[in-house]
Amino acid sequence: MKAFNTTGPCQADKHYMLDPLARLPKARGLVEQGKYFVVHAPRQTGKTTVLEAMARELNATGEYAAVRLSCEVAGAAEDDVVWAQQDILGAMRSAAEDAGLPVECLPPRQWPEASPGLLLHQGLRAWAQQCARPLVLLFDEIDALRGRSLVTVLRQLRDGYTSSNTPFPYSVVLCGMRNVRDYKAASGGDPNQLGTSSPFNISIASLRIGDFSFADVAELYGQHTAATGQVFTDYAVQRAFEASQGQPWLVNALARDVIEEMRVPLDQPITDGMMEQAVERLIIQRATHLDSLVARLHEPRVQRVLEPMIAGRDRALDTTYNEDLSYLRDLGLVTRSGPVQVANPIYQEVIIRVLSQQVLDQIDADPHAFLLSDGRLDLPLVLDEFVAFWKANAEILDAQRTYHEAACHLILMAFLQRVVNGGGFIDREYALGRKRLDLTIRKPYLEADGRKAVQWSAFELKVQTDDNGDQVPPGLEQLDGYLDRLGLDTGTLVVFDRRRAAPPAADRTYLTEAKTPKGRAVTLLHA
Repeated sequence: MKAFNTTGPCQADKHYMLDPLARLPKARGLVEQGKYFVVHAPRQTGKTTVLEAMARELNATGEYAAVRLSCEVAGAAEDDVVWAQQDILGAMRSAAEDAGLPVECLPPRQWPEASPGLLLHQGLRAWAQQCARPLVLLFDEIDALRGRSLVTVLRQLRDGYTSSNTPFPYSVVLCGMRNVRDYKAASGGDPNQLGTSSPFNISIASLRIGDFSFADVAELYGQHTAATGQVFTDYAVQRAFEASQGQPWLVNALARDVIEEMRVPLDQPITDGMMEQAVERLIIQRATHLDSLVARLHEPRVQRVLEPMIAGRDRALDTTYNEDLSYLRDLGLVTRSGPVQVANPIYQEVIIRVLSQQVLDQIDADPHAFLLSDGRLDLPLVLDEFVAFWKANAEILDAQRTYHEAACHLILMAFLQRVVNGGGFIDREYALGRKRLDLTIRKPYLEADGRKAVQWSAFELKVQTDDNGDQVPPGLEQLDGYLDRLGLDTGTLVVFDRRRAAPPAADRTYLTEAKTPKGRAVTLLHA
């Protein structure tokens, strides 16, 4: 039986998979025109699978000698340009042999001797000269190279391409996590090291491998149904797409969790409830893919974008911001179009839980103590207990070494997470420029007649600073809009006072009632 793949390239005989070449439809035409171009996408989106499929298809025509090789083997070379080039040339030979190319298309048995800065150039020249077909090289993980090694590789490719009388590869693809325009960071942060603002200015195009569409997710899951008879309900597919927004690794990981971990019998359909459980387990387990993103949260350029997003504050659109945003988009952490927000709800939840974990560990609260007899949350008790906790522990703010600007939001969310503790769900909405953070608690419970129901509790979070004035009026208006969308009659507005001259937490923290502009009676928490 085939499986949903979450490790390494997909193989058609082992894994459910979409047509890789359909994900990069323009690439074949660029190769046929002899172009040098860039393919980029975040990690775990299928880059290697696509490149391998491209190489196979080109070789199958009998018109090209196409080889995909990984530059990752040379990543440890750093500034040792000789070491890096030797590793790449070695990887080329191995990849060419593994690709099953005819003898007349293989690289030379011995690479020609050359000066330290021309080993790759001379090697490619010798291979292209003796190769019986136009040579197409697909450099995977090109951004594994760093410093002078990256500079010298890119320069030699550029020099070979621009020398019209020199035998050289017919077409070259550079594939990595980032667009080639950003390789200046990997070369030491100075674009002048490469002589131009672009390190690979012969590139004709930059192609991005996108996430799956809803139709793609349905097609992928449908392959399992066709093979086993087990159906994913429409709601299950919808829930998977909503939670992942089509990120390929997440789409596969959710299905794999339901099938291999939950072991749902094949004669039973996979439901949205099962998919919801898979989402929660994936967030808690934080597999390798998610951990690789988490490891970046404390990088300054990541924090500069995420912190004001969580805190609901604007960020100045300066050059640094644009570069930071470009970096996060290439990582796949945030959306590629406005409003700027975390790329999908799973990433969104993982980020908040990781950043609030230190506070969460300090909260000693029994979730069962906040439940009513029918399983609903006793929301007034939750708020009363948070007031007491905040009065006693507001100094946690000053202990936050990172994400200080968003600390109050993280503390409240950590408290609510401890209260819910697996018995419910917290949905969070935060994006740059929204000037608030919205969150909802969904708590399943049983009605008196035994029917399943869900309790919805909506929160609007605002921050008052020395610069923005009283946040209660705009907060009440925004809460109205949030409640309209949710179809709820009431909610809670939380306003954190972060003014420099704010009274002590014990004096400024209290609960009261308020009316929204549309006449709703809501709870107002000053903190």
